[in-house]
Amino acid sequence: MLKILIPTLMLVPTTWMAHPKWLWPTTLTHSLLIALVSFSWFLNTTETGWSSLNFYMATDPLSTPLLVLTCWLLPLMILASQNHTASEPLNRQRTFLTLLTSLQIFLIMAFGATEIIMFYIMFEATLIPTLILITRWGNQTERLNAGVYFLFYTLAGSLPLLVALLLLQNSTGTLSLLTIQYSDPVGLSSYAHKLWWAGCLLAFLVKMPLYGVHLWLPKAHVEAPVAGSMILAAVLLKLGGYGMMRMVVMLEPLTKELSYPFIVFALWGVIMTGSICLRQTDLKSLIAYSSVSHMGLVVGGILIQTPWGFSGALILMIAHGLASSALFCLANTNYERTHSRTMLLARGLQVVLPLMTAWWFIASLANLALPPLPNLMGELMIITSLFNWSWWTIILTGAGTLITASYSLYMFLMTQRGPLPTHIIALNPSHTREHLLMTLHLVPLILLILKPELIWGWAS
Repeated sequence: MLKILIPTLMLVPTTWMAHPKWLWPTTLTHSLLIALVSFSWFLNTTETGWSSLNFYMATDPLSTPLLVLTCWLLPLMILASQNHTASEPLNRQRTFLTLLTSLQIFLIMAFGATEIIMFYIMFEATLIPTLILITRWGNQTERLNAGVYFLFYTLAGSLPLLVALLLLQNSTGTLSLLTIQYSDPVGLSSYAHKLWWAGCLLAFLVKMPLYGVHLWLPKAHVEAPVAGSMILAAVLLKLGGYGMMRMVVMLEPLTKELSYPFIVFALWGVIMTGSICLRQTDLKSLIAYSSVSHMGLVVGGILIQTPWGFSGALILMIAHGLASSALFCLANTNYERTHSRTMLLARGLQVVLPLMTAWWFIASLANLALPPLPNLMGELMIITSLFNWSWWTIILTGAGTLITASYSLYMFLMTQRGPLPTHIIALNPSHTREHLLMTLHLVPLILLILKPELIWGWAS
């Protein structure tokens, strides 16, 4: 664990001491090395499932894919942000890189924590760098509003969790993930227990986000700079899913009845947010709403608590992390050239940037779950386990997949096909940096087809 954490910590002095000319190359190389070393976590499969275990941090088949995704994303964010921060003063560039690094440190400690309170503290700590990223480097004047939404939704959701955790500590005497799964289930009968159950899950449902408490997400995504959008879509939403998977194991007797409204909301959200995507004019907003609809499936898969549901949720979280982040990068390459996120004003780009169209095509297909890709594996496992739980769900999930296919194709055709608007005169050609960025997003996604057991969690 420390062989990843210490180099990540050392990225901060590296950022501040590097020669101005070599600032971006050094940080990029350093973070790529960390990402490559993090693959070694995939090797440790012990009989207990826990590995690289010490008092505070450990990895198991559930957290390993998320940890590797976290480490993989830092170099990609550095690659994506280089162009639009290049014009800023040097100290601001360094602050920006330090914020990205601090996010990675907090996320590694959150996913690796064996103690739930440490997970909670790191879960909250990720708010601060993200908030600074949105409010300082955002594009529009709306960014302060978006930052307030983001902060207060998440804080209001996670304060009940703190109380719930302290109550749990009081009743069981431990909050260690290693032992708490073996303790007796809490005798859940009274209303207070039902409130405790809701408190345990509410923070994660807001973070996911569940349809109904999702209003902060489109705002935060649209106003954030590209690195903010990438880390939000790829890793921060997954904190919610990971926390739910960890907590749901302990809430056993109550979940059966109490989870109905949340599953209904999640599946209804798949259809509603998909329909919103079909009418969206803003490119980043469309990708943000598509995240809500994918996460709705994940919530459903986790709350019905079957091995297939859990595995499907984990696979879909990883696959969606890569695909959604890739889409945000593509939207950003368009934005850097046309300075507009409105789809009507920047369309027909296949004529100008033909290679980018290939990346758009692969990313859109990944988003709509094309057969061999992990996105489809995750969705199919969740839909199957939901159908097994109650056959009514097939109406909602089936409609959801059709709508997903529709808006993904709509997004692709809208941005790439058709006549080039007359006001687009001279666009910069696509750079090697951007092609490398897209390769590093989509190649892991395609390679996971060949070895899916890396992200299958406990079911493999």
